[in-house]
Amino acid sequence: MKEIIDYIQNNINSFQEELKEFLSIPSISMLPEHKDDINRCADYVADKLRSAGMSRVEIFKTEGHPLVYGEWLGAPGKPVVLVYGHYDVQPAEPLELWETPPFEPVIKDGKIFARGATDDKGQIFMHFKSVESFFKVDGSLPLNIKFIIEGEEETGSASLESFINNNAELLKCDAVIISDTALFDEGIPTLTYGLRGLSYMEVEVSGSKADLHSGTYGGAVANPINILAGMIAKLHDKNGRVNIPHFYDGVLKITSKEKENFKRLKFSDKRFAEEAGVKLLEGEKGYTTLERVWTRPTLDCNGIFGGFTGKGAKTVITTKATAKISMRLVPNQDPNKISKLFTKYIKSIAPKSVKVEVKNLNGAYPVLTPLDNPATIAAAKSMEKAFGKKIVYMREGGSIPIVTAFSKKLKAPVVLMGLGLNNENLHSPNEHFNLNHFRLGIISSVFFMKEFSL
Repeated sequence: MKEIIDYIQNNINSFQEELKEFLSIPSISMLPEHKDDINRCADYVADKLRSAGMSRVEIFKTEGHPLVYGEWLGAPGKPVVLVYGHYDVQPAEPLELWETPPFEPVIKDGKIFARGATDDKGQIFMHFKSVESFFKVDGSLPLNIKFIIEGEEETGSASLESFINNNAELLKCDAVIISDTALFDEGIPTLTYGLRGLSYMEVEVSGSKADLHSGTYGGAVANPINILAGMIAKLHDKNGRVNIPHFYDGVLKITSKEKENFKRLKFSDKRFAEEAGVKLLEGEKGYTTLERVWTRPTLDCNGIFGGFTGKGAKTVITTKATAKISMRLVPNQDPNKISKLFTKYIKSIAPKSVKVEVKNLNGAYPVLTPLDNPATIAAAKSMEKAFGKKIVYMREGGSIPIVTAFSKKLKAPVVLMGLGLNNENLHSPNEHFNLNHFRLGIISSVFFMKEFSL
């Protein structure tokens, strides 16, 4: 293993330059004008899998964006690992808040800045380079490996879920490795064992057939913006709990063992607030910050728009107002059921003077994985070797929609071996990735392949 680690250390600068190429492709999945960039990025991923040593690489067209598949099955009798990641990224707006252009990668202060740096191009690139390093030094791998890299994670993974359902034999494996989560803190090896689910809704409130003069009609007709704001205000009670009836039915309670584990992490509310740029933290009463973001369901308004928003004044009562609302879910909550409960409640609190339309935009099931399966144990040992520190375990407040499909359809444990940090501005301006973690991620991946093959 020493020769492989030396190879990684000696070639890390060239790996970083290749990562720059990857990050320079604006593969924004939710914007149609970037379709050519998405296809170009899929081709880039396929080329990198071939150069890494995969014996079979194929780009599968879908109704959405392409899926890139790669495999090397040259280790008979050894386990098969499936590595998942995504090459699509979030839009970069607001562009004016970026210190450097989002698709012109820059390295400074030991970090690489670009859209997709930590979510998820930098993290999947680690596995490309670990495989390449094994082949360059040993000429083979100690186990069998498959890759499935998608271009729709940021829009819900619809094509991949269908692909998994129709290609379970192709993707058959003994474990799934996903590096799209975070370390608990800088330099601390971490495995994530829980993800919150998601129910993402859109609410449109309509009033008059056209915008009305607020002097002529103000005080006599329903104002959709006022009404929508009032409806949003009724979604929580004074203690921060969601008011939707039956929202908390069956919510899995945190165990005493988990509570003790959270305490050992020595989480700092003050630092968390400083990183978020807020003076005080708030949320559901009766729970710690970690319990709120890892183990409790939430509801947040993510956007609200309608009426006149230009410069100056325009005195109108708009015809409609819209809000986008997300609910993060925890084990035992079903996103389909939650969306129905939300719709029913929203319509029940709307006055008869307006029309309310509710859309379910997307959803994801929560995940809680056991820590005693061989793949997780191997990953823990591997990260401890790479970092030279004891592993810690945590839950994550975010969602990876496709995890449930992998575990249910492939009947394989999913190991969440992320190397990002939650303060690396994923989905925000100035996204970046710690390059020391990039290096340690490559080494962790190498150790995992060796450890899981034994």
